[in-house]
Amino acid sequence: MRFPDDRTLSVLLTALFVALMSIVVYSARRILLLFVFAIFFAYLINPVVKFLQRHSLFFRNLRGPAVVEVYLAFLIVIAALGYGLAPGVARRTVKLVDGVPALLDGLSTGEIATDLGGKYGWTNEQEVRLRLFLLRHRDNIQDLVKVADRYISHAAEVFVCLLLIPILAIFFLRDGEHIAEAFTRMVFPEDRRETIRAVTAELHNMLTEYIRAQAILCGLSFAFYSIVMLILRFPHAVALAALGGILEFIPAAGWMSTAALIIGVGVVNHSHWVFMLLLLVIWRIAQNYFTYPRIMGRQLEIHPLAAIFAVLVGAEIGGIVGIYLAVPVAAALRVVWRIYAVPKESVSLAAGSMR
Repeated sequence: MRFPDDRTLSVLLTALFVALMSIVVYSARRILLLFVFAIFFAYLINPVVKFLQRHSLFFRNLRGPAVVEVYLAFLIVIAALGYGLAPGVARRTVKLVDGVPALLDGLSTGEIATDLGGKYGWTNEQEVRLRLFLLRHRDNIQDLVKVADRYISHAAEVFVCLLLIPILAIFFLRDGEHIAEAFTRMVFPEDRRETIRAVTAELHNMLTEYIRAQAILCGLSFAFYSIVMLILRFPHAVALAALGGILEFIPAAGWMSTAALIIGVGVVNHSHWVFMLLLLVIWRIAQNYFTYPRIMGRQLEIHPLAAIFAVLVGAEIGGIVGIYLAVPVAAALRVVWRIYAVPKESVSLAAGSMR
């Protein structure tokens, strides 16, 4: 018997191929994530494209022109919002940036305790407690400043990625079905293509429900931010609420950026930012442990406890990206398991009944 035999050689080549593909996927993980988010964005605006495809006044039942119309409408809305809100937001942003150094200096030295005490009528004992607390955590506050500097330095890279996502989504919106069919024909043999098409159809429905659930969560966040900031008389409450609703699509970093921006605007404009901070914490706890798992579980047919477990595991494995992809990956695994395992179970049950 020659060594290695055909079976051993096949196993070694398969293991080598899997290892090589894992290295390639890990090396290109950022590019792959960019394409994944482009697919999510395509699913987000796909209902609008379908609506225009059926009811367009000029190019009815044509997919390509409907995609162009959606993007043109999107650009017009962005331009109108920028024209109406950009000057005021720019002034507020400049004021906020100018006030950040003084705010950070007050946090590190504890002087902000005096300002808060005078504004809210605190006693001397309360001011001293806050001042001592800030002085004890002075190193942590300075580390937070360094983290913020690194975050700002990566803002340009994030902005470029955000611009590429809708551009890549155009190809998935226009040729998504053809891309999926070509991939199926290229990778899988003919006897397995029907099963793969069934899996693809189920995954398509799952992603549609996932994006719908995300849109519901964004709408709830927009409503919460709008109501609370209007009650507390924050400047540009609706604009900040709209930005917070959009950033809700970005896990962890999205709501953190929204909270930092809202609190910063409140501090600079002497609004009730302390109450706002408390309400933001309560809202985030409610979103993470009540609203999110129930809405996601209902839309994707996953138990809320399983959704929470998936998010926690995703955070442990992949950080922010893991949080975002945990629930759709869990739902995708459920789809694949149901298609491949249910027929086997039914066959085994039928065989048992015949006995």
